[in-house]
Amino acid sequence: MKIAISARGPVLSSELDPRFGRASYFVVADTESGQLSVHDNSQNVRAAHGAGTRAAQDLANLGVEAVITGNIGPNAAGVLGAADITVYKQTWGTVRDAIEQLKSGRLRESAQAGAPGPGPGRPL
Repeated sequence: MKIAISARGPVLSSELDPRFGRASYFVVADTESGQLSVHDNSQNVRAAHGAGTRAAQDLANLGVEAVITGNIGPNAAGVLGAADITVYKQTWGTVRDAIEQLKSGRLRESAQAGAPGPGPGRPL
């Protein structure tokens, strides 16, 4: 399975980034082959809006089958759902921890997306 983990850094020992669309990196791991690749998400970190939706589309284009992240907004969740990408919620530990948690069956599929943050027409 090809999984993407939102991370603060580009290596297995990097801490998870609880943000999805504005995560610094996505570490993509193939659980069958053990191959890793790193995808810099800086263009979405600096985006004024739509970061989650663009990050979700980027991951879909990479052929990712699952995502491990913290908070994900409804628009990004919709893109991931349309691409049949499973979302697992994990907010602590390292990239390595997240991969091991998934492989051992200790992560649960996320039931719903996080609430949208403050913005035009939305309260603080």
